[in-house]
Amino acid sequence: MSQLNFLSQLMFRLKKSLGQNFLVDKNIINKILSVEVLKNQNVIEIGPGTGNLSKLIIQKGIKNFLAIEKDERFCDLLGKEYVCNKNVCFENNDILKKDLNKISLKNVIVFGNLPYNISTQILVNFINLNKWPPFYKKIIFMFQKEVADRILAKPKTKQYGRLTILANYRLDIVKSFSISKNSFFPIPSVDSKVIVFKPKLNIRYKINNIKNLEYITNIFFSGKRKMINKAFARIFKNHLIVSEKLKINLRLRPSDLSLDQYYKLAEYYESNK
Repeated sequence: MSQLNFLSQLMFRLKKSLGQNFLVDKNIINKILSVEVLKNQNVIEIGPGTGNLSKLIIQKGIKNFLAIEKDERFCDLLGKEYVCNKNVCFENNDILKKDLNKISLKNVIVFGNLPYNISTQILVNFINLNKWPPFYKKIIFMFQKEVADRILAKPKTKQYGRLTILANYRLDIVKSFSISKNSFFPIPSVDSKVIVFKPKLNIRYKINNIKNLEYITNIFFSGKRKMINKAFARIFKNHLIVSEKLKINLRLRPSDLSLDQYYKLAEYYESNK
C-alpha cells in the first residue's frame, strides 16, 4: 500500500455525501488503463480520490494531466504527492459546477470513477456541450451497474429509458466490462461497470438543443407503462397528424420506440414549436 493510500485510510473519514468508494484492485486499474495508449495524450480524471489511477496515468508519459477532485483533503494530499506544474494539475473543484465548455485541452481522454449519486448528471453534462465534436475523444467512466445497464439497454426492456436515449444520441459505446464490488474500498453494496464512449462525428438527426430531447423523453417516460397517446398530445397540438406523419403508433408504450424514433421526434418538435 502506498503512503498516500495509507494516510488516506488512516486519517480521513470518508464522506458518504460524496459517494467515496475507491478502486483498489490493481488488475482492474490496469485493465481500465489498457483501453487507450496514453503516451503523449491529454488526460482528465474526475474524482481521483487517493490517486490509485492518477499515479499510473502520470507514469504513462502523458502530455497534460488534469485531475478534478471535490474533496479538498484528497486534493491537498495529491498536490503534495505529485508536484503540480504546467503539465500536471490537481484542481479542487466540483465537476458539476465546472463549465466544461471552457476546457481548453483538445483530444482529451477522460477517466472517471463517478460517485453513484451524481454519475447520471455528470454524463449528461458531457453530452450537453455547446460545441460538437467536443474537447474529448474518448470517455472511460465507471458507473453503478444499474446505471450502466440503463445506458446499455435495448428497446422493449425495463432498463430502456431517458438515459439510454440521451447517451446514445451523441456518443458511441465502444466497449463495457463489469467490476466486482470487492474491487473497491470501502466495499459498496453493488457491482459496477466501466463503459467506454466515443463522440459521434456524424449525427443523423440534427437537434440544436439537447434540452428538447430531454423534454420529450421526460414526458414520455413519466408514464413509462402507459401508451404514448397522452404524452404525444401534451407535446404536439395536432398530435394525430404528427403521429401519422412520423409513422408512430400511439398505442405503443415509451419503451417500444426506437432510438431513431425519439431523435426524429425531437428534431420535428424543435423545427415546429
